Amino acid sequence: MSRLFHAQRAMRRKRQAALQRGVVAILDVGTYKTACLVLRFEENTPQGEGVGHMAGQSNFRVIGATTTRSRGIRNGEVDAMPETERAIRTAVQGAQKMANVRVDHVIACFSGGRPTSWPLSGEVMLEAGPCSVHDVGRVLSSIDAPDIGAGREVLHAQPVNFGIDHRTTLRDPRGQTGEMLRADMHLLSVDAHAIENLLTCIHRCDLELAGLSSAPYAAATSALVEDEKELGAACIDMGAGTTGISIFMRKHMVFADTVPFGGANVTSDISQGLRIPATMAEMIKCRYGGVHATGMDDRELIALDSDTGDWHHDRRSVTRTELIGIIRPRVEEILEDARARLDAAGFGDLPSQRIVLTGGASQIPGLDQLAGRILGNQVRLGRPLRVHGLPEAAKGPAFAACVGLCMQGAEPQDEFWDFEATPERTSGRSIRRAMRWFKDNW
Repeated sequence: MSRLFHAQRAMRRKRQAALQRGVVAILDVGTYKTACLVLRFEENTPQGEGVGHMAGQSNFRVIGATTTRSRGIRNGEVDAMPETERAIRTAVQGAQKMANVRVDHVIACFSGGRPTSWPLSGEVMLEAGPCSVHDVGRVLSSIDAPDIGAGREVLHAQPVNFGIDHRTTLRDPRGQTGEMLRADMHLLSVDAHAIENLLTCIHRCDLELAGLSSAPYAAATSALVEDEKELGAACIDMGAGTTGISIFMRKHMVFADTVPFGGANVTSDISQGLRIPATMAEMIKCRYGGVHATGMDDRELIALDSDTGDWHHDRRSVTRTELIGIIRPRVEEILEDARARLDAAGFGDLPSQRIVLTGGASQIPGLDQLAGRILGNQVRLGRPLRVHGLPEAAKGPAFAACVGLCMQGAEPQDEFWDFEATPERTSGRSIRRAMRWFKDNW
C-alpha cells in the first residue's frame, strides 16, 4: 500500500496546484462515451485539515464541455491504447476550445477494475488532552492493511466513522476527550493494470493526473440526495460496459462493486437477435426500447432497412413486442445480479433501503418499475445534481459520474493519505474483524 500511498499524496498536491491556478478538467472515460468538463473555480479553497464528508468548500462553474464516442474501451477498461488516447485527446481539446483556456491537470474516473470493498477498523489510546489531528492519523495508521491480493491496488481508503469510548458514531472526533479512539475505514481495491493503462493514456496526452475515482462512487455522489446518503441508500449506475453499485451510509460510501454488463450488452443482444449492425441496434434501442409490452406494441412495426443487396433482408420489420422480448431478459439479468451483490453486502439491514438508478442505460422506458419488482419497492430514477454552467445536454443520468467527479474535485472526501499517517506492514489480522463495524452500525 505504500507505493499508492505516495502516489495518492502526489495527486492531492497536483489537485491543490490546479485549484490555485483556478482551472481543472474532469474526465470520465466510459465504454460508450468519453466526456470532459473544464471547471473554473471562482474562489480558491483554503486547504485546511478536515475530518468528515467532503470537508473542503469550493465554488466552481463549468466553462467547457465535450463528449466524444469512446474507442478502445471495453467493460470500463482500456482495450486499445491508441484509440483510447485519441478519444481522450478529442474530448479534452474540445472542452479546452470551448472554455478558451489550456488545462494541464485532470481528475478522472473509470468503471472497470473489478472493485472489492474492505471494511476495516483500528483503535488507539488517546494521549493527554483532547483528540487531535495527530491522534486521527495514529488511529488510521493502526488499521491493519488486508491482503488485497497480487496485482491489486488501493483506489480509496476513506475513514467513515469514529468512536471515543462509548460514543460510536462520531463524524469528527477532534477536540473531544476520552480514553480510547476508534476508527472505521472503507478500503476499495481495483486491478492495478486497469489503473496503469488508463494513467498511461492520460500521460500520453500531456496531462497530469490530479485525482482518480471509482465511477460508482462518483455517480452516487451526484445522484443521491443528502437524506439518502445519511439514512442509507444504494446507487446503481447503469453504464454501457458495466453497472456500478455503491452503498452510502451516514454520508460515506461503505461498499462498491460492479456488474460486468450494461447497455452495450443490450445493444449487442438486439444486433445479434435481429441480425442488424450495432449502430442500427443502438438507434432502435434508444428510439423504441422498453421492458413492458402492451397490446398496442404488437401493431407497432419497426423497419429494419439496410443495404446488403438482399431485397427480403433489406425490407424486414419487427414489432415492438419482439424488440422488448430481446431487451427485457438482459435487463432482468443485470438487475438480478445487482440484487445479489446488494444482498451479499447486507443492504437489507439498512434502516432505509432506497435504491437510485442512474446512468445512460437507466433511461430505458419502464425500467424503474421492473427494478422495483426485482430490487424492492423504494426505487427511483436519479439525475445528477445541478452544477453551475453545465450544458443542458449533460444534465441527464448518463452524466451522473461526470457531475459527481466535479463535486469530488471541489470537495474531496478525506482519505487515509490526507493525514500524517504511516502505512503499516500488510497483515491479515483485520480480516477476522472486518465486518464488525457493519454489524455495530447497521
